Amino acid sequence: MKKKYLLFDLDGTLTDPEEGITKSVQYALHGFGIEVSDRSKLTPFIGPPLKDSFMEYYDFSWEQAGEGIKKYREYFSSRGWKENKVYPGIPEMLRELKEAGYRLMVATSKPEVFAVRILDYFELSQYFELIGGADLEETRVKKGDVIRYVLEQAKIEDKESVLMVGDRKHDCIGAEEAGVECVGVLYGYGSREEMEGVKSCYLASSVEELRDFLLHS
Repeated sequence: MKKKYLLFDLDGTLTDPEEGITKSVQYALHGFGIEVSDRSKLTPFIGPPLKDSFMEYYDFSWEQAGEGIKKYREYFSSRGWKENKVYPGIPEMLRELKEAGYRLMVATSKPEVFAVRILDYFELSQYFELIGGADLEETRVKKGDVIRYVLEQAKIEDKESVLMVGDRKHDCIGAEEAGVECVGVLYGYGSREEMEGVKSCYLASSVEELRDFLLHS
């Protein structure tokens, strides 16, 4: 069945947020007396909910992870959100998809307020009819919850007409939880091994490959 609604993850799918996210994590960890000079070690933070990452990678307690998020946002809200770049070919792909009649939306675990700010800044908002993300209170942060939120806001009942696009296993797991299909991209921050370990209908190695799949599948 041809899809009608395309839901895109943001970090690692539309934009490369490596600099801003890793510097924000670096800043947050510094507040706990943890110094990480090699920011490449912090790239696993890109994609999953921050609280989960602080707890998984640095053994933070629930309360410490919450404090870590507050510290993270001190840097991210002032500088980190701009330390980002759009993957080459993304604006052209979005324009073609929209012109072809697809309805495009964003479903990200990044707080919605930041997602809107970033997409506005990089002039990508024009392609999306809805930008859905996490809330700042951390009650809607898991990808499955975000996808369900987007479907509810857009009043989409036919889940077979929906396709989620993302670069981490959390996107595919969340899509399955929400009852929609997912296509994974390998140019972001999820490895082939990670993405092959979860349910997805296709893996695209490049933006060009993703474009061809979405336009011609």
